[in-house]
Amino acid sequence: FDFFQLSFAATTPELADKKKYPYFFRTVPSDNAVNPAILKLLKYYQWKRVGTLTQDVQRFSEVRNDLTRVLYGEDVEISDTESFSNDPCTSVKKLKGNDVRIILGQFDEEMAVKVFCCAYDEEMYGSKYQWIIPGWYENLWWESWINSSQCLSKNLLAAMEGYIGVDFEPLSSKMIKTISGRTPQQYEKEYNAKRGDGQSSKFHGYAYDGIWVIAKTLQRAMKYLNATNKHQKIEDFNYTNHKLGKIFLDSMNETNFFGVTGQVVFRNGERMGTIKFTQFQERKEVKVGEYNAVADTLEIINNSIRFQGLEPPKDKTIIQEELRKISLPLYSILSALTILGMIMASAFLFFNIKNRNQKLIKMSSPYMNNLIILGGMLSYASIFLFGLDGSFVSEKTFETLCTVRTWILTVGYTTAFGAMFAKTWRVHAIFKNVKMKKKIIKDQKLLVIVGGMLLIDLCILICWQVVDPLRRTVEKYNMEPDPAGRDISIRPILEHCENTHMTIWLGIVYAYKGLLMLFGCFLAWETRNVSIPALNDSKYIGMSVYNVGIMCIIGAAVSFLTRDQPNVQFCIVALVIIFCSTITLCLVFVPKLITLRTNPDAATQNRRFQFTQNQKKEDSKTSTSVTSVNQASTSRLEGLQSENHRLRMKITELDKDLEEVTMQLQDTPEKTTYIKQNHYQDLNDILSIRNFTDSKDGEKAILKNHLDQNPPAQWGSSDPSRTSKDPIEDINSPEHIQRRLSLQLPILHHAYLPSIGGVDASCASPCVSPSASPRHRHVPPSFRVMVSGL
Repeated sequence: FDFFQLSFAATTPELADKKKYPYFFRTVPSDNAVNPAILKLLKYYQWKRVGTLTQDVQRFSEVRNDLTRVLYGEDVEISDTESFSNDPCTSVKKLKGNDVRIILGQFDEEMAVKVFCCAYDEEMYGSKYQWIIPGWYENLWWESWINSSQCLSKNLLAAMEGYIGVDFEPLSSKMIKTISGRTPQQYEKEYNAKRGDGQSSKFHGYAYDGIWVIAKTLQRAMKYLNATNKHQKIEDFNYTNHKLGKIFLDSMNETNFFGVTGQVVFRNGERMGTIKFTQFQERKEVKVGEYNAVADTLEIINNSIRFQGLEPPKDKTIIQEELRKISLPLYSILSALTILGMIMASAFLFFNIKNRNQKLIKMSSPYMNNLIILGGMLSYASIFLFGLDGSFVSEKTFETLCTVRTWILTVGYTTAFGAMFAKTWRVHAIFKNVKMKKKIIKDQKLLVIVGGMLLIDLCILICWQVVDPLRRTVEKYNMEPDPAGRDISIRPILEHCENTHMTIWLGIVYAYKGLLMLFGCFLAWETRNVSIPALNDSKYIGMSVYNVGIMCIIGAAVSFLTRDQPNVQFCIVALVIIFCSTITLCLVFVPKLITLRTNPDAATQNRRFQFTQNQKKEDSKTSTSVTSVNQASTSRLEGLQSENHRLRMKITELDKDLEEVTMQLQDTPEKTTYIKQNHYQDLNDILSIRNFTDSKDGEKAILKNHLDQNPPAQWGSSDPSRTSKDPIEDINSPEHIQRRLSLQLPILHHAYLPSIGGVDASCASPCVSPSASPRHRHVPPSFRVMVSGL
């Protein structure tokens, strides 16, 4: 039937379906009419991300569905859509979890109280959130339902403060005469006067305008009939007359006048009315703006909207990425310490070069010392690169620094400790190999060893760079509140130097460095008994390896645990490098500097040229050969010559004592035997006090001349001509003196000359063979080999 209907109060969106209700019209906007107004409000405050919370009722669900349609394609994202039946708290919590700040709600008054109670519990109110809900609730609506909730009235009001309600405007606020000749204000005054004490309805203006819609429709229909078909009148209308029904439908759609509710216009039977915005401020609703659907304009009343913050809430948590950078004061302090360390290393280098010809420095391999200093300075230099991050350099430069600082630190470590261990290896090769008779290890060979270590480093680093180079990566951490209290969250980001297989490459480098450390510890332990301070640094190497190892382990662990704190991490890494480099350089050079200033000769003397062999029993039975080093040979020879000089002085004193004793003895074979048995022991003990080198040519010449002038006699031989003399004869006679000399010189000749290399100990004596003497057979064979080696 062509039965037209016009409603002034039906707002349900279901009636907007023209397939079901083609002849339905209404002067009141439907509930869906608020959605274009909401879109306009969202755009006004640049809210592009919202969430919906809907009660499971068809009326509200239809509004929510139409809102989704309106927002689609308008650059507004519905990030979360939640619905509930009775308990909204779970849905409210999900909205908060999805960081929804602008919530579009569709629910009745009873559910609204529960929603705001849950919002209070979840702290979804205040300056960071904005609730937009229906504005058609009754005045003081919350008081009717507060008892049904479990929250206090003050908590509910706190959560409600600032919400925005959206509803159609009951009467126009414009002071313009309407089609009736009255302004909306005049109409309201007349209406209230005629209403008296009766209850007011917010739909009365729409009913009044509805009457005018019917009147204007009939008027247009009659004019149309009069103009087109004079034989048909409006009185001929019936519900089966489709032609006349079409005329009424067109006339209804052409309605356009200004009524008390605003501009009255229909679009597909829907009233294009005025939507008002109210805000809950201090326990009352205040009109803050209105939306004209005909003109599609939004008008916000000046200074009427109150946001609880300094500005409108953000539609989401504004995440401001903030690079965690190294503090400039911290970088300056550690750089200053690094510069002091480099100055100290330069001072050690100057000291080493200036005193390179000193015995102490020459024996300690000055070239190797220079390499140790170079490695320390490279390690110091890496600290400057570790402190440069995105706040100082660009991303591309930072990526380059990732590789450069790794290379510098690795090469510096190997150079310093490689040179130190190479020195120790030379001491070990000289003094621990008892089967070598002579071995000269020059600095060039040590440089080759250090070069080999560096070559291994370069192979690892080159493969690392070619196969899996280091790249700049950014690690993002959990959001943090803004320290300044702004409505933003800080997401810290941190730059790292990483690659795909970082663990594998670090494992290779750590394994190689660890083996190098263990090898150094082994050499230091093996040479711990070599007591030539200028030549052996094993004690200081052990101390250095211990300190460096402990600090590296602690530093690596703490640095890994503080990845998200660049200041702490950089401070730990820098301090570990400074400590390790400083302690290594000081342990190597400070003792030399002190010794050179106090007692430069003591460090080059062989105070205890003796080694303990505990590994193998046969080592104690084999002959010990002492080899020399180019740098140490001169100093050792001078030390041994000084010792020989002291022994010669002692022998001279013994000669005098022996001569006095001999002169006091009677010239008899028995006395001679007494001299041999008693004084040979003392003489041999004195001559065997220490190892020493062969005597100078001049000293040998003295003994040779002495022997040539006084040929030695056989032991036990006597002059037959003297045996018959009177035993009381003067013992100072020339004969007696010659007799004593013939007895004394063979003893001296065969007692100490074999020990110093003058005569082979195994040669036959003109008298009794020295090897037949029990005392001489106990002279250690190592003395003979020592002297021959020297």
